[in-house]
Amino acid sequence: MTLTEAARMILTESTAHPEPMRTARHACDECVAGRTPAHRVLSGMLREAARKGVYPALRERYGERAFEDMVMAIAREVDRRAPVPARR
Repeated sequence: MTLTEAARMILTESTAHPEPMRTARHACDECVAGRTPAHRVLSGMLREAARKGVYPALRERYGERAFEDMVMAIAREVDRRAPVPARR
């Protein structure tokens, strides 16, 4: 699953919740423009979707496997783009 597909999944299910919808729309716009969204945008999108109860709707509509693929696609990109703290 691509990052764009994952963001669109959250966008379609979060229409009743302004905050996750806003972050998902921003992530989708960045992907469509050929840019990768910042890790803060992606992690915020996952966090807001979880806080507003979008996850159960995603599981119901797309199934458990697609839901897991969506979360993993976003989490992998967050992990790849997040800065690594310096060791002391």
